[in-house]
Amino acid sequence: MVPPFKNTSLLDFTDEATAAAMSETLASVERQFGRQYPLVIGGVRYETGDLLHSINPSNPDEVVGSVHRADEELANKALDAAWEAFHSWGRMPAEHRARYLFNAAAVLRRRRMEFAAWMVYEVGKSWVEADADVAEAIDMMEFYGREAIRYSGPRPVTPSPLPDEHNEWFYIPLGAGVVIPPWNFPLAILVGMTTGAIAAGNTVVLKPSSESPVIAAKFMELMEDISLPPGVINYLPGSGSKVGDYLVAHPRTRFITFTGSKDVGLRINELAARPQEGQIWIKRVIAEMGGKDTIIVDSSADLEAAAEGIVVSAFGYSGQKCSACSRAIFLDDVYDRAVEKVVARAEQLVVGPTKNRETYMGPVVSQSAYTSILNYIEIGKGEGKLLTGGHALKELGPGYFIAPTVIGDVDPLARISQEEIFGPVLACLRARDFDEALAIANNTVYGLTGGVYSRNRQHLERARREFHVGNLYFNRKITGALVDVHPFGGFNLSGTDSKAGGRDYLLLFLQAKAVAEKY
Repeated sequence: MVPPFKNTSLLDFTDEATAAAMSETLASVERQFGRQYPLVIGGVRYETGDLLHSINPSNPDEVVGSVHRADEELANKALDAAWEAFHSWGRMPAEHRARYLFNAAAVLRRRRMEFAAWMVYEVGKSWVEADADVAEAIDMMEFYGREAIRYSGPRPVTPSPLPDEHNEWFYIPLGAGVVIPPWNFPLAILVGMTTGAIAAGNTVVLKPSSESPVIAAKFMELMEDISLPPGVINYLPGSGSKVGDYLVAHPRTRFITFTGSKDVGLRINELAARPQEGQIWIKRVIAEMGGKDTIIVDSSADLEAAAEGIVVSAFGYSGQKCSACSRAIFLDDVYDRAVEKVVARAEQLVVGPTKNRETYMGPVVSQSAYTSILNYIEIGKGEGKLLTGGHALKELGPGYFIAPTVIGDVDPLARISQEEIFGPVLACLRARDFDEALAIANNTVYGLTGGVYSRNRQHLERARREFHVGNLYFNRKITGALVDVHPFGGFNLSGTDSKAGGRDYLLLFLQAKAVAEKY
């Protein structure tokens, strides 16, 4: 009997013993910098010599590790290996598959500081953000293992009976697919997408983000350590425009699961929709593609709580979450007071290298992100009033540090109010009344997360019906979705509303089969 699922508690880094252990782990991981990581296909390692160097965004002079990149020939090998493994893995009892996930979760739980340390260095996560990422990865495996068992059990609804005929329906896996995870949750989302697919009986080719391939390599090592059969997961770093597109378009790819930008997600959807010679199915695409997320604050709200929730949602992990608050809408009569509180809190945030315990907000992930965000800030200065931040923090060193930025009196149709910036930039907007606030909140092509701070029950109930997002939060921050508590996925061009971490998720990797036998 598997015990009920329970979310993993976070570590307390204010405890000196815990903090000392994390510091020791960071030092140990730093001593491993510069290693090379091969591709893994069907259990066989491949070194191509075409290296991708992953750097530390807090100090770009440091190479965290280098991975060998695949070409189309190796992509074919990876798909072959995945289909070969599928013949046995797809027929394995769900309980057996689930035990691999439970084993992996137990190992990750013991090694949580190590994996968190890799994220501190490779993608610039603070200690708290990195630990939360690991905790979510553990939860994903624990939860999806249980879900695999549930979906393999007796159906909650059976076909209506016929005399002298036995009827049943059950779920079977899809086959071999491609997993393309993002860099901003380089363990949690990667683990969720990959282990959700394999828990359901599928096999995968894992093409990690080019910003976080080392963390993906460490996950692959963990899965090999627990003796996952070769070919169930194939580790295939490579260029998105070459290997990624090739895998998406390949006639033997059964499904694609992707998390990333809107533009890339739409390209994947378009490529996957075109049938290729020899293709015998309609490919299934599971895509989560970003957001332009809004918190509304009305006249009845607790302004202290609202300011705290907005700042945490906007600047946690430097605003590099698809769920991050990038727009705050305040009713006119509370705008000035509330924005003042937001600015004061933003100015108190500690920015710096994430190897330091006291750092709340680290660098953005890359030079390209740094350049793009600073360009958006310059656009924002022309579209509204700069209230704080608005510049790079070059005094902190060579890393990609940007001050938490708040821009006020932004028009609802301004670029910084419509386009996903994916950085520490918050646009503040005014609304005459709650009707206008809701209209502004719904005026983008996205529909991922949103929030309302209010003590007015009528406003909360209207938002419950009319605020068109996949994840809506009242009187709390809009980031930090928990597995099996906040199933996560968005509407509109935020994606296919996968509800990751929820009880419908494994259905995306399954198909139902009905069987009738006449006696």
